[in-house]
Amino acid sequence: MYSVRLWAARHARLFELTYRAFEPVIVKLHPLWKSVGYQRAERPMGKLEKLGKGLLFDCQMCGQCILSSTGMSCSMNCPKTMRNGPCGGVMQNGNCEVYPEKRCVWVEAWEGSRKMKEGDAIQVVQLPVDHRLKGSSSWLRVARGASDQQAGHEEASQ
Repeated sequence: MYSVRLWAARHARLFELTYRAFEPVIVKLHPLWKSVGYQRAERPMGKLEKLGKGLLFDCQMCGQCILSSTGMSCSMNCPKTMRNGPCGGVMQNGNCEVYPEKRCVWVEAWEGSRKMKEGDAIQVVQLPVDHRLKGSSSWLRVARGASDQQAGHEEASQ
């Protein structure tokens, strides 16, 4: 998994483009998610998301995915689960102080973000992880959030 994770960060631009094409599809499926029920869709979508993102990014399924902001490097792979940058224990060679044989997740994230069109998103401070969402689908959360936001814009324009 580790070598695939490094490969994914090195090809962050490709995955950014793929996600930019994929996200609108998930959002447009909101009527389906709503008719099935988000709670009922959660289990199969969570499994699908875990399979795909787990294989490519060693995703830890925090439920609040920020891969597109962290150079396609899952910040939850940090042994200290640092959400907004490295801990300060990064070795001079860019490796982790906890696992000296591995690169720091945030070094990977920075290098990946430099390859992305919207790479400056890494500088946006993220909210702390809500551990109650662990294991849930961030894709469904994005779809629901986008539809709620769209509904809010429609109400405001009336």
